[in-house]
Amino acid sequence: MARISSYQRDLEVQDQDAWIGTESSNRLTRNFTAESVAKYLNIKGKISISAQMVFKFKPALPGLGDFAGVVDATPFANITTLDISTTDKSTQNVVEFVNYLVGNQILISAQNDISTFGHYSITSYTVGGSFANSYTLILSYIGGNGSLVENQLYDFAEFSLPSSQTFTFTQAVPAAVWTINHTLNKHPSISVVSTANQIVVGDASYTSTTQVVITFAAAFAGKAYLN
Repeated sequence: MARISSYQRDLEVQDQDAWIGTESSNRLTRNFTAESVAKYLNIKGKISISAQMVFKFKPALPGLGDFAGVVDATPFANITTLDISTTDKSTQNVVEFVNYLVGNQILISAQNDISTFGHYSITSYTVGGSFANSYTLILSYIGGNGSLVENQLYDFAEFSLPSSQTFTFTQAVPAAVWTINHTLNKHPSISVVSTANQIVVGDASYTSTTQVVITFAAAFAGKAYLN
């Protein structure tokens, strides 16, 4: 066998390029392709990517590392709930992290096909999914493209689009309680002014990522600016 240094170097690795190695279960020599190694690293989370989890979509007989709750070919736009395993494909426990994300946004995208995705705000994440060791994820759709495909791997990652959007609410009739339905899909900062352009401070309660209720000491009319 020639010395390793005598072989020509390949500076452009492609999917079907292969390496010789040993299979751990039986110690036999095997070929391992670049594509298979990359897939292993993605699924097992050997390359750490902050705030990212990997799950397989299995609408039938899901288990650890899977998610379910809708049928095959469900469009991302039609998803309002998903049941996800308490551990992802890399076996990391995701419960506390996803709980932390409630009220924020998440991107669910097909591995190797970033244009197939759903973008959602997370309303809640509760115990009691449809299969063992799973939680139910309640979602509010923001945008996306395509549908879920059975047995496809999906990346779940915290994701929020930067926004300078301001939502203006007008309270034309004097009231001590203002209920504001907005389209910002988050818990926005709020500034309130009266019709005399005086700043008024109230007690704001965020009932969801699309509604806030503000209670004031006295009734008045004016505007609220949310961003």
